[in-house]
Amino acid sequence: MNKIALRGIQLTAALAVSAALHAQDYPAKPVRLIVPSPGGTVDVVTRLFAGKLSGKWGQTAFIENRAGAGGNIGAEAVFKAAPDGYTLLSAPPGPLVINKSLYARLAYDPDLFVPVAIFATAPQVLVVHPKVKAGDLAQLIALLKGNPGRLNYSSAGSGSSLHLAAEMFNAMAGVKAVHVPYKGAGPALADLTGGQVDMMFMDLGAILPHVRSGKLRALGVASDKRNSLLPDIPTVKEQVPGFSSIFWAGLVGPPGMSAAVVNRLSSAIAEITRQPEVAKRLTDLSFEAGDSSPAEMAQFMKQERERWGKVIRAIGATAE
Repeated sequence: MNKIALRGIQLTAALAVSAALHAQDYPAKPVRLIVPSPGGTVDVVTRLFAGKLSGKWGQTAFIENRAGAGGNIGAEAVFKAAPDGYTLLSAPPGPLVINKSLYARLAYDPDLFVPVAIFATAPQVLVVHPKVKAGDLAQLIALLKGNPGRLNYSSAGSGSSLHLAAEMFNAMAGVKAVHVPYKGAGPALADLTGGQVDMMFMDLGAILPHVRSGKLRALGVASDKRNSLLPDIPTVKEQVPGFSSIFWAGLVGPPGMSAAVVNRLSSAIAEITRQPEVAKRLTDLSFEAGDSSPAEMAQFMKQERERWGKVIRAIGATAE
């Protein structure tokens, strides 16, 4: 073996030892969790886990909100941070799997983030105003097919996950409901409950009180299995095979973050999700624990990226 090759092996071994020692000491200072959606459910879930991580580590895990540009400002800050595990991104699907297909240019590459864990997931639910004459999903599809373009749906805006879910439903069910975009999910939901629009896909936690009060009718849960909070509501895929649209909160790090630190983080989060009080709090928020390894999260994000990229290209959606 020549001297150059030997030095290369020695350097690689030294770096591996250094990374392992760094992981053993991690975290040796406060950890910053950047959340690009302040005040939303991802913010609430991240604060739950940050408090538990702080108690476990004896080091503060603190939230920094970086809102704007559909989550891109916060994502860019983490992408350009040092890959030492002290700056992480806790985000909804937008900046992680949707925005690369939606925006012509980004100052970061979502594909290069290092997956750590999915904190929590919640299905979107297809809901209609009671004025819509459809008691179940099969009846709604028949109504839409018999009256193309007569019913409409609201969303949080063009390119939002709510918009994309409804357009995927249009395509996969072979129907046509007209998009009515709003500036945010709150106004979109308010006009649905008020009867100004007919239907929408919305996150489970937001619609649950309205379904229970009778202000909205749930017709389909957009997850792979029925949800315990709406046990009598079938999944959308029971009528539209292959349909799935869930909301989730995921933790990632900057490109180049070491596997040793990732595994330490992932193990800590997995341990926290098994705590009964955490499971209860997530249930109260209409979430389920993510319970995914870094490799499983990477595969999940790949599937999500492909799913939403296909929808975005089909409808020609763009964002500035």
